Amino acid sequence: MLTAAAADSRCYASRREIFGWAMFDFANQAYTLLIITVVFGELFTTVIVGDRGDGYRLANFLWSMALAASYLLVVLTAPLLGAVMDYRAQKKRFLFFSYIATVVATALLYFVAPGYIWLGVVLIILSNYAYSMGESFIAAFLPELGPPSALGKISGFGWALGYIGGLFAAGFTLVVLGEATADNFERIRWVGPFAAGFFLIAAIPTFLTLKERGQPQPVAASYRHIARLRVAATLHDLRYFKDLSVFLVSLLFSMAGVYIIIAFAFIYGAQVIGWDEGVRNLMFIIVQVTAAAGALAFGWVQDRLGAKVTYLITLALWVLAIVFIWATPGITEIANRHFGWQWQSQYVFLVVGCLAGLSLGSSQSASRTLVGLFAPLSKTAEFFGFWGLANKLAGVLGIVLLGTLQTLVGLQASILLCAVLFITAMLLCIRVNEPRGRDAAEQWQAP
Repeated sequence: MLTAAAADSRCYASRREIFGWAMFDFANQAYTLLIITVVFGELFTTVIVGDRGDGYRLANFLWSMALAASYLLVVLTAPLLGAVMDYRAQKKRFLFFSYIATVVATALLYFVAPGYIWLGVVLIILSNYAYSMGESFIAAFLPELGPPSALGKISGFGWALGYIGGLFAAGFTLVVLGEATADNFERIRWVGPFAAGFFLIAAIPTFLTLKERGQPQPVAASYRHIARLRVAATLHDLRYFKDLSVFLVSLLFSMAGVYIIIAFAFIYGAQVIGWDEGVRNLMFIIVQVTAAAGALAFGWVQDRLGAKVTYLITLALWVLAIVFIWATPGITEIANRHFGWQWQSQYVFLVVGCLAGLSLGSSQSASRTLVGLFAPLSKTAEFFGFWGLANKLAGVLGIVLLGTLQTLVGLQASILLCAVLFITAMLLCIRVNEPRGRDAAEQWQAP
């Protein structure tokens, strides 16, 4: 049995390996930001589908359905693949396959032109599925990189480096490729190949430095049979890991809100706030810088106050941010009417971006750390497969709800759904006992 003291005495991986692991976060942010958040999402809704007399509601709905379909595929496959990776000690191989699939599908987005709606939908489903699986696979290495008391700092470093990578990738794209408009389509269509190339090159250090520490078990049956047996056993064992189980339910609600923001924040800026290109670019920089700062700062906070407390603080920040996002046009109008100012909503929105960015990096880092603390070393890939399942099921839940709701009441009112989701996540997480969850992971023994 591994005691908590013994767990804390586990050695750090080398700095070189930790840096290589974090470089995957650096590399894959090019996909998240350029394709899902900043450029291609806006291009798909406003140009490839366009306003068909319904205020972009059909375009927003199709975008949300494509993302939801990709997340549903993750829900169906992540725990099974995680079980196989643990059994055969093949986390690195599966990570490589997901990486190559993301690069290829993302590069093919070049061929999605106005009117090629279904080609865009299919490629977004494929590329986002591969990217999302890679996100779970790389997270499964986290518990092997250091003792539990340092995982918050290591996870925060990865998230922070990821946002710096996004700043480089999207900054270059916004300056060189320009706006996501019909007039600029021949230049901006290169966003897919550029994101793919950035990911391809920047992730190379990961595969050169990351080690596979597991010991493969003999293949006594097909991988499908092994996966079913392992997942069934883990589902049975989850009653022992009750704090992890409760946390995963909380995560389902919090990440539903986060995925809505990731998928619709810049669409919201274009459609509700009506920002111009300069403000849009400035918002991107603000969010990246504050998200990186939040991930780093709260990574240190996690190792001092605990991951649960940090996670709850970040959820409270999210609720505040969502209220201000919804209220930005009203706040601007009231301030101008009562004080005679000439503020524009787009500039007030930049202030909100600071709060949202701070919440974004820190909340995701804290959730990854908690799963790492609650996962036995022999089942990390499998447990992070369930982490991926909760994340992507959250994506399905949040994006489908938002996509449907905005067709009824519009995008601005629908954004308040996120506040409800974050508050629900907070209420559930209060029941999580972090020390008990860590002890359960450290003392667990396979039957």
